[in-house]
Amino acid sequence: MKKIALLIILVFSFANAIAQSDTLILKNKDVIVGKIKLMTNGALQIETDYSKDDFKIKWKEVIAVNSTTSHMINLSNGELLNGSIQTDSKTQKTYITNLQTQQKKEVDLFNIVYIKSVDDGFWDRLDANFDVGIKLTKAQNLQQLSINAGLGYTARTWFASASYQRMQSVQDDIDPIRRVDTDVSYIKLLKNDFFIPLSVTTLSNTEQDIDLRVLSKGGFGKYIVHSNKKYWGVAAGLSYNHEKYTIESSANESLEAFIGSDLNIYDAGDFSIQSKLTVFPSLTESKRIRTDFMLDTKYDLPLDFYIKLSFVYNHDSKPSADTSKNDYVFQTGFGWKLD
Repeated sequence: MKKIALLIILVFSFANAIAQSDTLILKNKDVIVGKIKLMTNGALQIETDYSKDDFKIKWKEVIAVNSTTSHMINLSNGELLNGSIQTDSKTQKTYITNLQTQQKKEVDLFNIVYIKSVDDGFWDRLDANFDVGIKLTKAQNLQQLSINAGLGYTARTWFASASYQRMQSVQDDIDPIRRVDTDVSYIKLLKNDFFIPLSVTTLSNTEQDIDLRVLSKGGFGKYIVHSNKKYWGVAAGLSYNHEKYTIESSANESLEAFIGSDLNIYDAGDFSIQSKLTVFPSLTESKRIRTDFMLDTKYDLPLDFYIKLSFVYNHDSKPSADTSKNDYVFQTGFGWKLD
């Protein structure tokens, strides 16, 4: 019986050693052995046996990688590769080897901007965040609530995200204010840093008398800058706008073009900044142009908590009758993220 138990222990130990087969060498000569889960936005996440939580390491601190498992790898020039990663201990050159063809390609570690294990399960590819802000003021009985939630999934050559944002305010002698934004997006990655963006967004906004706006859009884009410090992507395409106003019984439908910009800076210490700007010139309504702008700044705290400042601005050159052309929301929040 003891021999059988010992054999079981040895089998599990061997299997675990195989699973934890990735090795990192850092600039300070530290060596970390585990399983690489993800490298994105300039940070690498590795799972180890000797820590309850995954290690998160800045990619610029890594000088050597050795992994025998297959990964999806994206270079800063937009090239997509699949294979294992090995850094030669003598020459310090790094190679990506296609495990099917055994072809090797020499790469610069600094030019690797994305790594994802192709063997990861569903939960390893999922990330989520949630934050809430509350304001209570005795004067005029002001009550204000803001909620932000997000969910993301990363696959081999695509990623998807969903978000929900709600802001509402109740105050004596003033009509209630409410704004609700939702967004479901899908991005297919192509060669040379091109991509296909698809999304469906909704907006409910008392300031502009929008009972519900549903916007479906698709297009074509390219990352102009894609590194371990930041990325900047631009896209253009068509959108279908279906909207219903509170004071109007009939719905309005229109076809729009769109051009957008997305800038994300994530190698600024514990700060990260993301800015999105999209302009929608209407193709079916004369002289109507809509503009959506978003700015998010986040400061990371220990234990995956964070504080957040965000600003959202909307402009419509031809809004519903007797409503404002502009609406904006400034929010602060405290939250937690899962990744």
